[in-house]
Amino acid sequence: MAYVSIAAKTRQTPPHWAVRQRDLIALMDRAAHPFVEHSTRPDGTLIQRTEWTSMDGTDNGYEAFLSFPLFYLLGGGEHIYQIACKEWDAITWQYANYGTVEREFVTGFDWFHHSESYTYIYYLALADPAHLINRTRALRYAAMYTGADPLAPNWDAQRKMIRSPLNGSKGPRFVTTQVDWDYHRPILADYLAPFEDIPGADSSDPLFKVDWTDDEVFAQVLELINQRMTRCDVPLNLSVTSLITNAYLYTGDDQYKTWVLDYLQAWEERCAANGGIMPDNIGPEGTIGELMDGKWWGGYYGWRWPHGARNIVEPALVAGSCALLMTGDDSHLDLARSQLDMLWELRREEDGRVKVPARHGDQGWFDFRPPDPYLYIHLYYLSQSERDLARLDEVFPDRAAFAGLPPDWGAAKAGICPPMAWFAFTEGKNLGYVDQVVDSTYSSICHSLNRLESDDSDPETRECYHFQRLNPVLPEALIQMALGTPAAIYNGGMLQTHVHYFDPQRRRPGLPEYVAALVDRVSADGVSLTLVNTDLVAGRDVLLQAGSFGEHQFTGARLENEDGQDQSVAVGDRYLQVHLGPAAQARLHLGLRRFVRAPSYSSPLFD
Repeated sequence: MAYVSIAAKTRQTPPHWAVRQRDLIALMDRAAHPFVEHSTRPDGTLIQRTEWTSMDGTDNGYEAFLSFPLFYLLGGGEHIYQIACKEWDAITWQYANYGTVEREFVTGFDWFHHSESYTYIYYLALADPAHLINRTRALRYAAMYTGADPLAPNWDAQRKMIRSPLNGSKGPRFVTTQVDWDYHRPILADYLAPFEDIPGADSSDPLFKVDWTDDEVFAQVLELINQRMTRCDVPLNLSVTSLITNAYLYTGDDQYKTWVLDYLQAWEERCAANGGIMPDNIGPEGTIGELMDGKWWGGYYGWRWPHGARNIVEPALVAGSCALLMTGDDSHLDLARSQLDMLWELRREEDGRVKVPARHGDQGWFDFRPPDPYLYIHLYYLSQSERDLARLDEVFPDRAAFAGLPPDWGAAKAGICPPMAWFAFTEGKNLGYVDQVVDSTYSSICHSLNRLESDDSDPETRECYHFQRLNPVLPEALIQMALGTPAAIYNGGMLQTHVHYFDPQRRRPGLPEYVAALVDRVSADGVSLTLVNTDLVAGRDVLLQAGSFGEHQFTGARLENEDGQDQSVAVGDRYLQVHLGPAAQARLHLGLRRFVRAPSYSSPLFD
């Protein structure tokens, strides 16, 4: 297929960042091997406990290799994709034998954890949408939530609600047992208590705790969980919208779009009925506070327990981003906006810092903390609207204060890289970002390899997230650098970008060999980036796609030339081909019309 093309031919000394970016890609390609050899058996199963009975932990098995398909999308080697596919299958089989997976899907847990697992399959879909088994799985998984699968009756179509916060391939889990919680009882003993009326507990401190390891106390907690929490719909379930969107991206079938819009609207209506605050528990009859004595707070992963506000706002943002992707209408982000604004209105100053409430209980709002830029950055990136930029300006007027990158961010949850350093760079306010991101990625890989090489732990005592800290495949910061995106919202988001790369010669996604990329500006109508061919001998072609899912359209491209004779071409398509001669560099300014095409995993490279 012929595409509009533009070419850069003059040899130039490649910039330092480009050489180091390619070095990091090569390093992760190699570092994957010792990690796999240390962590898995020849069949791909994780070398860990022979028995696993807890609800929790399955997600961590998948998270151990979540970065592999993401790294492949950046340009990681073919072996990275092969490992990613093998590990998905092996971990699914392993946990099916533990009893936590059935029909290749977790039997019944919450969408805080489901969303950490299933981002993996969204990356696999981008890696190869023609993979028939993964496509079939995507449709089967979606059926478990749309009402099409009678073995998984999670969906109440009449009330437009998911029937429990614990759900999966066996349908809603209305009753939990001691075995379900045993693994995490010592951990949960360090969290605030899930209820304020636990017999014998001193609740004078709003952050009071109870000892989950005490069998008598735990029996009381478990009884209350099953009475009040497990038969409700909760905001956390909004993250299932990405699973349904995944099926839409494979098929284009409007039934999936309709389901996402209907479920998001149901929560918008609940929020409106509760005075603009999202209730965190909807009872079996669809009533707010039905099992909580009328309280709109106190639900599972709700305003009070275990983490508070983030588990309300983040799922709303995930659902809004899915709806925006499929419709192009950024008003679907209003539910998330409304909750951020509501919390900001409740702000107060403590210790010289502005803080917002993280939780709500019987005593009102409490646990005030500095706001997190993470959600605001994702919101603005998705919308590119002036009003969302104004939110950022008001809440975070001093970007520089948040623009550092820790030297070992790879030890965080499956390698989450804080996005403020990247965002400040795209605004021209963090000129040291390029060196910073390369240095911190290198440092994080070193730390991971050091932990890997010193790991002599007993497999039978390895904690559920043991392998995540050992994984040296850490592409998240390079994703920000090369694709110009804060990356996916970790708990369930799709990887949305202004621009996506393909290698037309190898017919696969990602940067071609020897090619480095740096995006330094993103806006509502364009993106600016530099492509560098670090190979002095051979040329390279790069196919650019407007948006991860072809949802945008390039309007035109301008290639800067050192002699001032810039090249410009009209595009009017989702693709632009760039030819880079040996050691050539292309400084590109691309016009965009965003969200004007139906998003899809399909690509002519896979036809």
